Amino acid sequence: MPSLKFSLALLMFLVLASQIFVFETFAEVSENVAASGLTDAESVVVSAYQVVLKAEQAGANVSGLLVRLNEAEGFLTRARMAYELGDFEKAASFANSSRNIGVEVENAAVELKDSALSEGAQRMWFMMTGSIVGVVGVFLGSFWVWTVFKRRYYRRVLMLKPEVGSDES
Repeated sequence: MPSLKFSLALLMFLVLASQIFVFETFAEVSENVAASGLTDAESVVVSAYQVVLKAEQAGANVSGLLVRLNEAEGFLTRARMAYELGDFEKAASFANSSRNIGVEVENAAVELKDSALSEGAQRMWFMMTGSIVGVVGVFLGSFWVWTVFKRRYYRRVLMLKPEVGSDES
């Protein structure tokens, strides 16, 4: 019986001790997950900023995207603060929110950049076509005006009556 009591006591101690080690293991995994989430969110937000910059250079209106990126940066800041305080669940949650906004903004920026580039190409073709039509119109109009004035000049010259002048010498 004493060995049974000792075995039971040892078993209870090991079960209680294992809970402490399991929580530490989960805490380390949670810390690693939060750290990788922060790193991933930071890279996504930086990538989104770069895509937004390229969209702006293409001529797109990115003011709404910049507001969303500021929200993502706010979540990222909160995630860093929660990580530093040891609240890894909040850190992972805020990092995930920041990452989601970053992905959303990046996709929207790519669409805006593509539409701005296509609109720019359409504008260029319209301007080129308009310029060519304008030059041809000016050339043909100038030729028409020249022929009209030429005919009018010849008619006026032909209608003149020559006068014979006397020599006063």
